[in-house]
Amino acid sequence: MNRTFAVKAIALTIWGLLLFSPFLFQEVRQVEVAARIAVFIVLVASYDLLIGYTGIVSFAHTMFFGFGAYGVAIAMKQGDNTWGFWILGTLAGVLVAAVVAVLIGLLSLRVKAIFFAMITLAAASVALVLASQLSGLTGGEDGITYRSPDVFKSANKLLTDEEGKVLRIAGVRMNGKIAAYYFVFFTCALMFWMMLRIVGSPLGTVLKAIRENEARTEGIGYRVVAYRTAVFVIAATTAALAGAVYATWLKYTGPDTTLSFAIMIDILLMVVIGGMGTMWGAAIGATLMVLAQYYLRDLMEVAAAATEAIPLLPVLLSPDRWLLWLGIIFILLVYFFPAGIAGTIIRGRKS
Repeated sequence: MNRTFAVKAIALTIWGLLLFSPFLFQEVRQVEVAARIAVFIVLVASYDLLIGYTGIVSFAHTMFFGFGAYGVAIAMKQGDNTWGFWILGTLAGVLVAAVVAVLIGLLSLRVKAIFFAMITLAAASVALVLASQLSGLTGGEDGITYRSPDVFKSANKLLTDEEGKVLRIAGVRMNGKIAAYYFVFFTCALMFWMMLRIVGSPLGTVLKAIRENEARTEGIGYRVVAYRTAVFVIAATTAALAGAVYATWLKYTGPDTTLSFAIMIDILLMVVIGGMGTMWGAAIGATLMVLAQYYLRDLMEVAAAATEAIPLLPVLLSPDRWLLWLGIIFILLVYFFPAGIAGTIIRGRKS
């Protein structure tokens, strides 16, 4: 119980820092990092529903993420920057994600795990190619740039006082960027809470049973394919919603920001670092990975400058080698936390 409480405390501390990050870290880059962490916590948690709780290995999660993002991007580009078009684009992206997830689930979840993984990889590859080729609709490789709803504009009348001056709270200008950040934060926090409710419900218990022994679960009367398809749809629609939120924040959607296979690799690494089948570990894994991606090069540059008088060290610590050190850090984390950080803390080192 104490170990579980410790993991929850770490995750809740992360959410607390995200809540107050515009006040704690007032640089634009730091707020960008905080928003990315919030979105990827949801993205990783939704993927953990598949791989951690149900034992489904899918490589199509970024495809669903992209459906939500492109839905918003296309709607806002073709229409105008109103909430009506945002809702329309979000619903369209989520609907497409749900339909594709049902089709993949019903046609593929009966096959063995490796074949299902290959099918999802093929589907994700097709989506990436289509996004790159259908330039008239998706903007091709250049992507789509658009405006977000008026409430997220820098000059927002709703966030000004009677004299027309931008409101300040604790020295922070309450502009549209702050409004957009809190839209991202509260939407992601709500989705994360909903996934916690799912894994704590009877549905979550069935999913764990399927992961542990699919045949026995089928034998006691549960329709495994139906449950696997249902959780696949839930994860897909959650990823699409996360994509819609991220697209609103970025005001740009392209293949590299939503559909790239590199993002899928990042999600896998975040799940492994945080701990599969823990849900709270999604917050830990996503936070550590995003921070490493944004700040490891800066830290290495400082370290290289501080050790320039020592032979070889500045070369090894060159910022150009940040991926090498990221790999080393990942290997060390896997060695010392074999079940992920949250999983190892909860279950003990021997697990």
